[in-house]
Amino acid sequence: MLHLLRQFSILSTAHLGAIWSTPAFLLCLTFTTPLAFGADTSVTGKWSGKLQAYANEIDVDAAGLAAAVIPLNGPGLEQYINADIPMNPGSIMKVLTTYAALEILGPDYHWETRFFTDGQLVGNTLDGNLYVEFSGDPKLTIERLWTVIGELRGMGVSAITGDLVLDGHYFRLPERSPIFHDNGDNPHAPFLVKPSAYLTNLNVTHFEVRADERGTRAWSKPAFDRVVIDNRVTAMSEARCPARSQFEWTPQFHDNGHITVKIEGKLARGCRTSAYLSLLAPEDYSGALIQSLWQNMGGTLAGTYRTGVTPPDARLMMAAYSPDLVTIIRDINKWSSNVMARQLLLNIGAENRQPGELDDRLAGIRTILEWLESKNINTAGMVIDNGAGLSRHGRLSARQTAQILQQAWNSPFAADLMSSLPLIAMDGTMARRLRNTALTGEGRIKTGYLQGVRSIAGYSRDKSETNWVVVGMVNHDPAWNGQAVLDRMLYSLYFTPPLGTALSQAPDSGSSVR
Repeated sequence: MLHLLRQFSILSTAHLGAIWSTPAFLLCLTFTTPLAFGADTSVTGKWSGKLQAYANEIDVDAAGLAAAVIPLNGPGLEQYINADIPMNPGSIMKVLTTYAALEILGPDYHWETRFFTDGQLVGNTLDGNLYVEFSGDPKLTIERLWTVIGELRGMGVSAITGDLVLDGHYFRLPERSPIFHDNGDNPHAPFLVKPSAYLTNLNVTHFEVRADERGTRAWSKPAFDRVVIDNRVTAMSEARCPARSQFEWTPQFHDNGHITVKIEGKLARGCRTSAYLSLLAPEDYSGALIQSLWQNMGGTLAGTYRTGVTPPDARLMMAAYSPDLVTIIRDINKWSSNVMARQLLLNIGAENRQPGELDDRLAGIRTILEWLESKNINTAGMVIDNGAGLSRHGRLSARQTAQILQQAWNSPFAADLMSSLPLIAMDGTMARRLRNTALTGEGRIKTGYLQGVRSIAGYSRDKSETNWVVVGMVNHDPAWNGQAVLDRMLYSLYFTPPLGTALSQAPDSGSSVR
């Protein structure tokens, strides 16, 4: 299921990706190497000054641009623009969360979802309840659940006389947590899914409609009895397949807990369209999913699903083990998964909870800030909020972000973090940026996108193969042209990095990053 969401994750409000055809973006790619940032040693000829001048040309406010570039293993001059001003980083916040997780939890960290019973096996019947003890696994997919539930059938069990009891006590969360108020019109979008110990399959249902000679057919994966599709899509003769935006997906919630999803639009024969929606509370989604998988395998459940706590004397039946943390952070950073990053912050908190702490989000933030301070990184003004960057309140400065990336470069787990970042013009959220340029594959860059925010953070090489830390943030409304500034920043760093004399170093807004 996760791989099906990758194409959607690029289109979320938290990370919609680029507006590829904007004039500013095209301008970014049309300048030639000689016209990129030259070696002029005048104030206006400084590398950072050139970037600021370009931002001004395309109406990006000077105060809304922050940047830091630092050479790591070759010649070069550090460059800074508004480097100490806390900015909204958007999704580059995930670089901090995932790097912290590698060092605090360890790259071999796994999640374990365990299945217990308080009953006895009698023939092909489990006489009692089946308990599912969740651990906040960010990637407990339908495929993994199918495998572990299949083990129960493989044991010869085909009937459960009790209930399916979901135990989500692993996380400590207050009843009211900070809410992200999205500016879009779809409160059921996957990027808005909230973290939960009960999370399975990213809490998303995939709806599809296909047109053929019979008309149109609609279905969902997974299929839930309580979710009904009202397919009003009409079939047309063969023609160009319409964009997803040409269809209306309207969920209607009924008092009995059932949901009707009305789909409207026109679809040419041979075409299909789809949408991803999060419609159920995590405990309802997971309960319905596990129950349906069990029944689809021929199993019966006399009771129903409900939440509860696993008795201390219950015995273990089986367990589902997650991929390691290295695999998890690859999905988080390549595809900018908000809910997985938010789960990860809660896991850091749960694993490092102190006596009296009742909120794993706050415990996770405290743990990360203490870890940063142990590395002599100034955390003043830093606001982690939810660890995903899906926030109007998150704050990082360009210097803080650059320091974090410098520390990561020297970490034993540097390769694990870097391999999780999107490759320029090749994959993840950078797949369509700077294509058909010499930069293809020459940098690993996490991107950020929110209303009024564009950002990049990661590592890039220049044409002499010197590696650089690169951080850029644009906080400007509207910020659609911010991507052009950031792409030009990468382009110029590759062709004309700031090398020259000390006279060509940008003015610093504080002490240098060392």
